[in-house]
Amino acid sequence: MNETSMQSTEARLTKVNRMLVTQSRPADEKSPYFDLVSKYNLQIDFRPFIQIEGVSFKDFRRQKINILAHTAIIFTSRNAIDHFFRICQEGRIEVPADMKYFCISEQTANYLQKYIVIRKRKIFNGTKTATELFDLIKKHKNEKFLFPCSNIRRNDIPEFMDTSSLHFTEAVMYETVPTDLSDLDIKSYDIIAFFSPSGVSSLLSNFPDFNQNGTRMAAFGPTTAKAITDAGLTLDIEAPLPNAPSMTGALDLYLKKANN
Repeated sequence: MNETSMQSTEARLTKVNRMLVTQSRPADEKSPYFDLVSKYNLQIDFRPFIQIEGVSFKDFRRQKINILAHTAIIFTSRNAIDHFFRICQEGRIEVPADMKYFCISEQTANYLQKYIVIRKRKIFNGTKTATELFDLIKKHKNEKFLFPCSNIRRNDIPEFMDTSSLHFTEAVMYETVPTDLSDLDIKSYDIIAFFSPSGVSSLLSNFPDFNQNGTRMAAFGPTTAKAITDAGLTLDIEAPLPNAPSMTGALDLYLKKANN
């Protein structure tokens, strides 16, 4: 454990003047982040630490996947939809009208209308969780499923498909890569808020000599929190909590102590 990790929480609970949120700036000016700015007289900067890059059709072909050998597609994000249809366009692959689509949520399913006439297609969706999606997939166990995904993805869907002995092919069609952050004065921030392990990896990739010192780390979700501690950094703020289900809620609780 490094010296920073050994510091007590109380010793690190100092005034916060400047915060970095590792996501894009909210489009809604009524975002709770801006409430924090006025409430605590803060400066909050927004900067995505990761970005999505499409896999070239040439690299996709190296995976030796025949899209038309499948009868159903599993979509868990808009990125997956965008890059699936991009690959199809670049490969001059015409997706048959009887292809079935299984989507993680209604919002994801509705996004399909960017590429297809959804009222004429067989589309199934859960509400938000993979568990609901699994229940739908079980009812169509004879389909041959294709799963367009990133090089970094959760294991729940592949594990379920494998243990259920379903016909399943994983297709990496886009990659999650670190954003170039060389213009950032990373030492100038009192808090850095992370939302994925990839964001933590981006910090270490961009700043290999990063020394945490008094910079507080905030994490949303257990896997992000683990990535911070696994990197030998001190985790100061964690969300969600029973009394703070959002990142802004957890930050608010912390700032009440640090800035008052």
